[in-house]
Amino acid sequence: MQIIDSHCHWLPQEIIANAHFFHKGWGEIEAHLQMMEKSGISSSVLSYPTSDAHLKLGSFSEVAHIFNDNVSGVIRRYPKKFIGAAVLPVDNTRDMLEELKRATQELGFRAVSLASSYNGKYLDDGIFLPVLEAAAKNNIPVFVHAQIVNPIGFERVDDPLLTPVIEYIFDITTCIGRLLVSGILREYPQAKFIFANFGGAIPFLQHRFDATYQMLRGINFVKDLQANPTELLKNIYVDTGGDRVRTNFLLALELLGPGHILWGSDWPAKKDVAGSIAAVNELEISEKDKSAILGGNLAEILGL
Repeated sequence: MQIIDSHCHWLPQEIIANAHFFHKGWGEIEAHLQMMEKSGISSSVLSYPTSDAHLKLGSFSEVAHIFNDNVSGVIRRYPKKFIGAAVLPVDNTRDMLEELKRATQELGFRAVSLASSYNGKYLDDGIFLPVLEAAAKNNIPVFVHAQIVNPIGFERVDDPLLTPVIEYIFDITTCIGRLLVSGILREYPQAKFIFANFGGAIPFLQHRFDATYQMLRGINFVKDLQANPTELLKNIYVDTGGDRVRTNFLLALELLGPGHILWGSDWPAKKDVAGSIAAVNELEISEKDKSAILGGNLAEILGL
């Protein structure tokens, strides 16, 4: 069984030094490799955890170049171990498209790493549409991590525990919801959106989505999505984000099925990698489905 980590992080020292949360452990690639060897992980996707480094460095563009150039070096050094998800300069659509081309055609990246929102703009905003179209057309998966800088709700509750536990998760949830109601999930069914941490609260809300939509459509209060919300939500992928809770897996399985769930460790934020792998192996599903979640699904998405 091939295990591929869909959700883990490594940061260049220049990003760590200019961000308020991250420590040197986020830049220790040798420790990362040791964890992979111990856990039986064949390869890992390195995505951006989002940070406030752009504030000190002056722009998202600077962050994108620092991250992409350094991760490219890691990929060249360990080509069989790491897969890069490129950061984009989200200030400008043209710059995003140019960096997407540079990262995938010159630097060896196979995916894109976006946050669920940027200063209140979610991924349904027009500035992102050309990037999403290019990613869908070229079969480039889009890994979506929670925005940790001013996520939804921070202006009312800014708390060191509640913000990451609740607001990060609901920023992802809102992002998916907006892609749903904007029509993007329907118009780009071939797009490979991979949302961190089970897609926030989306699996928990699946029945409420359909029941509320049907009620409001009955009085012509909401626009016609041309399908029940859950039918469109089945197009997305989610990662497990190091989770070990059985009920979270069961909700995701009910909504998405085993073909759209990807195991992820959330290393180095979470350390119980073995426990999160065991959580998949303990599910009452077929060995084929377990293998798909642990690596097969991602291998197919990435064309490995």
